[in-house]
Amino acid sequence: MAIKLLNAVLAIVGGIGGAMIIFWILNKLAESLKGRWEDRVKPWMFAGPAILAIAVYLIYPAIQTINFSFANEEGTKYVGLTNYTDLLGEAEFRNVLLNNLLWIIIVPALTVILGLGVAVLADRLQPRGEKAAKTIIFLPMAISMVGAATIWRSIYEYQPTGAPQTGLLNAIMGLFGRDPVYWYSIETLKLNSLLLMVILIWTQVGYSMVLLSSAIKAVPEDTIEAGRIDGAGEKRIFFSIVVPQIWPTVITVFITVLIGVMKVFDVVYVTTNGGYNTDVVGRRFYNEMFTVRNGGYAAAIVVLLMIAITPVLVYQVRQFRREEANR
Repeated sequence: MAIKLLNAVLAIVGGIGGAMIIFWILNKLAESLKGRWEDRVKPWMFAGPAILAIAVYLIYPAIQTINFSFANEEGTKYVGLTNYTDLLGEAEFRNVLLNNLLWIIIVPALTVILGLGVAVLADRLQPRGEKAAKTIIFLPMAISMVGAATIWRSIYEYQPTGAPQTGLLNAIMGLFGRDPVYWYSIETLKLNSLLLMVILIWTQVGYSMVLLSSAIKAVPEDTIEAGRIDGAGEKRIFFSIVVPQIWPTVITVFITVLIGVMKVFDVVYVTTNGGYNTDVVGRRFYNEMFTVRNGGYAAAIVVLLMIAITPVLVYQVRQFRREEANR
């Protein structure tokens, strides 16, 4: 344990120290230039390492992934669009896309709605009560997705009829004389997928609450008082005055959660491992890459995910630019 801690400290010190030395050298090189060249070169000296890192760790892997998506399992021969046509023609993968669509529609919307509701209610408490309530609600955010899925797995746990029920839901049902239910197997109305969505919502509501609470507190009191003077009720004030002013924050929270939802993997992997028609794109990619060892399919899945997430990222960038222009 002591050796691991020492290695961690050395890695942190070495990383920070190494970065400082590199930037110090680059700064000295820029200062050695004369005239306008120093002003022209110095920004690139500091931005260069970041650009290089992006090129090496993001752009190059993205290009390679697109390239491998047109190749066979081993990446030794090009097969054209076969991987894409086979995937999209597979009923199981279409179900995976449907599951992801449900996650995209439900999770971000409920996260924003619940976060907004909690933010409004918590702000009405006394200062101590507000801090305590927000702390409790934010705590799940500090838990890893694997840890959160493990906690909720103990809530959904199932034991055969007659055995002691270790799962909270089935233990409660037993108190009312009801037989235990294997929750993960209930595919009616996608209930099993909805139960998994609850886990992600539970972890993200605190994040939504913190940002939306800050936005609500930043709404000028003058506008609220003006609404009250005009005879508007609290409901009308909230939806007609407060919400329009915090709308950019609402969009930011929604898109941030949406991007996380599109990459969801841990929750499904730890709970059902994709069984009972609960699979999602992230887990399917993992299965194709590391279990089936089909690199072509795995790369094609990633490219489809990249295509799906690109419009969201473009909208987020445009939204950010609009916010900057309005400041």
